[in-house]
Amino acid sequence: MLYTDKVMDHFNNPRNVGVIEDADGIGEVGNPVCGDMMKISIKVADDKIEDVKFQTLGCGAAIATSSIVTEMARGLTLDQAAHISKQQVADELGGLPPAKMHCSVLATDGLKAAVDDYLVRHGREPIAGPILTSDPHFDPHAEEEAAAQAEACHLHE
Repeated sequence: MLYTDKVMDHFNNPRNVGVIEDADGIGEVGNPVCGDMMKISIKVADDKIEDVKFQTLGCGAAIATSSIVTEMARGLTLDQAAHISKQQVADELGGLPPAKMHCSVLATDGLKAAVDDYLVRHGREPIAGPILTSDPHFDPHAEEEAAAQAEACHLHE
């Protein structure tokens, strides 16, 4: 599987890794199919993302998309950040292989969850709505199928 130079750069030198200890919003998401997990924390001032950090356990594409989405979100309004699309993330990285597009969904879902967490903490309506998983077809009772898909996911790395 071929990755762009920009994907490899963000994988090898991820930006904004860590946790904001006194975060204003936290988004935790995971892809139950391949096991990638992501936590994004944000600091907000005047409805703009002032600081953003991530922790990701996953493949190179998951780390790269986490890194780039934090760079894209910094300085944006909450509404702008919540509307970053998976395609914008992939485009910013110079493209992702089709089998890895789910990683860009995970990154945008994590950011949206952090924005919504901030809004709910401040008695406001969430923008993105509930985010249960980045795979809308996931059946939590189909463990055997998930294990087989996880193996297939990592075979394509």
